[in-house]
Amino acid sequence: MSSEPQEASTVLLAVDTGGTFTDLVLLREGQIRTLKVPSTPGDPAQAVLDGILEIFGITEMASQEAEPFTLLHGSTVATNTLLERRGAKVLLVTNRGFEDVIEIGRQNRPQLYALVGWRLPPLVARDDRLGISGRIGPQGEEIEPLDREELGRLAINIQEHGAETVAISLLHSYANDAHERAVAEAAEATGLPLSVSVDLVPEFREYERTSTTVVNAYVAPIMSQYLGRISEEAGATHVRIMGSNGGVLPVERAKREPVHTVLSGPAGGVIGALTWARRSGRERIISFDMGGTSTDVSLCPGRPLRTRELEIAGQPTAIPVLDIHTVGAGGGSFARVDAGGALRVGPQSAGADPGPICYGRGGSKVTVTDAHVWLGRLPTSAFLGGAKALDQHAIREPLGTTAAALGASLEQTAEGILAVADTAMERALRVISVERGYDPADFTIVAFGGAGGLHVAELTERLGAHEALIPPDPGLLSAYGMLASPVTRETARTVLQATNDAGTESYIEEVLEALALQAWTEMLEEGANPDDLSTELWIDARYRGQSFELMVRAENWVRRFHDLHEERYGYRREATPVEAVTLRAVVTAPAPTLAVQKLAAAEGLPPIHSTSVVYGDRELEAVLVSRSDLRAEQVLEGPLIIQEYSGTTWVPPGWVMKPDHWGCLQLTRR
Repeated sequence: MSSEPQEASTVLLAVDTGGTFTDLVLLREGQIRTLKVPSTPGDPAQAVLDGILEIFGITEMASQEAEPFTLLHGSTVATNTLLERRGAKVLLVTNRGFEDVIEIGRQNRPQLYALVGWRLPPLVARDDRLGISGRIGPQGEEIEPLDREELGRLAINIQEHGAETVAISLLHSYANDAHERAVAEAAEATGLPLSVSVDLVPEFREYERTSTTVVNAYVAPIMSQYLGRISEEAGATHVRIMGSNGGVLPVERAKREPVHTVLSGPAGGVIGALTWARRSGRERIISFDMGGTSTDVSLCPGRPLRTRELEIAGQPTAIPVLDIHTVGAGGGSFARVDAGGALRVGPQSAGADPGPICYGRGGSKVTVTDAHVWLGRLPTSAFLGGAKALDQHAIREPLGTTAAALGASLEQTAEGILAVADTAMERALRVISVERGYDPADFTIVAFGGAGGLHVAELTERLGAHEALIPPDPGLLSAYGMLASPVTRETARTVLQATNDAGTESYIEEVLEALALQAWTEMLEEGANPDDLSTELWIDARYRGQSFELMVRAENWVRRFHDLHEERYGYRREATPVEAVTLRAVVTAPAPTLAVQKLAAAEGLPPIHSTSVVYGDRELEAVLVSRSDLRAEQVLEGPLIIQEYSGTTWVPPGWVMKPDHWGCLQLTRR
């Protein structure tokens, strides 16, 4: 596979840090080079730095061998910091009497039928929430002034709490940010990192805005240290970070606003999947990313869907993100028998260290990958393109222990592990499709991640979809997607203006123009070419009196809202005033153009080998073929195993595989 960058002299390196592997995709002079290295959970930056040296073939970045390049990076550091609750100590500054907003929340019940509900505690302890005087009203009016003496003591109060970072969220700062700016100025004397809500989420809904600000503050010191090390030691001329909304961010902004990186890696995968699907003539896809630790799925009905209702580790964050659903089922997920004798898979994972048993690094618990190896669907010679052999023999004893607990054979147990994992992933796929009114039969399942190709056929059949697509280098697609992602900047402001209010249209037009100018200015300050920038204007609208909004384009926004509301809910109310809640401007700079060489036409069948697999409790002879030997329009029937460097594809009996001219594998029922 080769690609042609926008500028031939530009060297781009995309790096995606996952729980098991760190993936690197290098674009240099129109050629792509790939590499997978084990992640280093104790120090995630180390795997990135080691991988950079290896892919460039040098010993140190400061050597004369080093060449200038731009680094595009996606990371799970912010996500894992939240999941593991190992962030910084946060002091929250808010209005007196509103210190408990982040604990009261929306009073949603996380366990609907539990007699005694339970939820994760807030990221800020009660004693670390500092209420101050002063109050801004919903129209931006000052109801109570700030206490200047209190502001003068603020820095000392923060230091007395032993805080490592500060979150500032005051009532209605989206309407008037004067109080928040004054508090931030007073807190700057501490020298601590500050997270100010009006900079992150200048929108109404105090709980979500405060929670987002706290999340940003909680992960900011760790992300700043991590990204600072990457920037200093990677040797890159420019560093950009993959954002959760499908665009990339300058590293300095990512250090200030790390909350925008919580879905960094998965977002790259969605963009990469859609990029390859469009090349193959598919617009409506479901992306299916199965890695070593988790599975991420997203529905794209012609475009990536976005949402602002993300909750991670029990903490809502009101930031624009791709609509991605995650479950704890991956190649490294542990299988176990619970107290009731039922087989369970995940969410605990072997991770990168020690990894599955078959890796030979000390793993002792059976994983999904081990089940594939035992059944022969992942041949021992297929790992990383044959660079490392897998140990099938070491699986026997631990698998036997699980089998004994179930009263089943080794093969039945391995099949059961895969079936349980498939069920968890099927449930996730149905959540984003069937439960939202979409018929999977209208979509193509695009599978990637190191383990996606091993499960996609069964899942496609379970869902009732008509075909699956596996792009080239599927285990590196998230990193590839970063190369194909644009640079974006979004600005927003809550206005709460209805169509029956005086001067609504002119006011909305004025605010949208100001938001677009702000986004343009920030993009230019970050080095964007003004000739390349494009702007999209959006409005979050609702019927006056409703609690939730629909996002529509600003042009003819009232008509668009009526149409979308009828499509979504089955009715419209032409006589009811429509309220513009929040206005948004999104400015985008395009990604480099990635042109891919087509596969040569087939001349006969590729070189094939035979291997033994277990399927449906029967031993079958399967065809084993290298993906690099495949040519366009070659048709091969299952049982079939296609091996390549970054992943393995399993084609069961009754299925047909055909590469298209772009190198994507098309899987359909015979």
